[in-house]
Amino acid sequence: MLIRLFAMRSLTLVSIGVALLATVLGSCTTAAETVVGPVADRATATVTSEAGVDTTVARSTTTTAVAPPTTLSPFARPDWLGTRVLVEREDGFGEVVPTPPELVDRRLLTLDLLPAPDGEEFVATVGPIPDDVLARSTWKEDCPVTPEDLSYLTMTHYGFDGEFHTGEMIVNAAVDDDVVSVFRRLHEARFPIEQMRVIDEFELDLPPTGDWNDTTSFVCRPTVNSERWSQHAYGLAIDVNPFHNPYLKDGLVIPELASAYLDRDDTRPGMVFRGDLVVEAFADIGWTWGGDWTSLKDWMHFSQTGN
Repeated sequence: MLIRLFAMRSLTLVSIGVALLATVLGSCTTAAETVVGPVADRATATVTSEAGVDTTVARSTTTTAVAPPTTLSPFARPDWLGTRVLVEREDGFGEVVPTPPELVDRRLLTLDLLPAPDGEEFVATVGPIPDDVLARSTWKEDCPVTPEDLSYLTMTHYGFDGEFHTGEMIVNAAVDDDVVSVFRRLHEARFPIEQMRVIDEFELDLPPTGDWNDTTSFVCRPTVNSERWSQHAYGLAIDVNPFHNPYLKDGLVIPELASAYLDRDDTRPGMVFRGDLVVEAFADIGWTWGGDWTSLKDWMHFSQTGN
């Protein structure tokens, strides 16, 4: 489910800081549950130039209703991604605004934080969470699982840019092999995933920008307006391409810029549909889909418990 309790926003890869980049490279609902996915870009971000040089740049924190359109090549990432803070509602979410033209058919370049695979074959690693990865994750001592209960995965995935990339994910150790089997099938079918990464603790408190799109699992946080732990806090839920597969309830859309993807009859790459390969792959390991819920729709969300 979206991952939202403490104003969590999905950090786009372009905005991951120098410290995170260094550690990553070094380490190689119930229907009532609301989750907002991973986070908005923060005030200072690291951008990797075409020459491979990391540059720290200042981010604008100006509150705005919607990011202005720009002219882009097919897979270019808008330079405003994660920098335009939305007006906040009373519930802490951003105001829902029209989808910017560049994101109506979102097919953005994946920025690699882990070394890209050598070929087109699916490659995965499964093991304990490295100390540096644990340190930058949302895990803390009062989480409902211990580090020993979790596994750190790296998995090859196909991007919207037509290239193969290596993503990362923390999941419950009891389901690590099952999760790998799902993403193997998605890779073989060339189902596109924009980015796959571990969510940072600092991301939980960032203001809303409504443009994140991280495929992820473990995030240690309760459900919204509840003291009950989310299934993400156990590593037993996964969100897939949240922007392409948003959350919808009573006029609230999360991510807040993803309204263009509420029309599920307008089929575009990265979307999940009843009976498709993604739903089938998760069903084969006993997981259910939030797109089948009736009181709300959470098209991104898959979980072992159905919550």
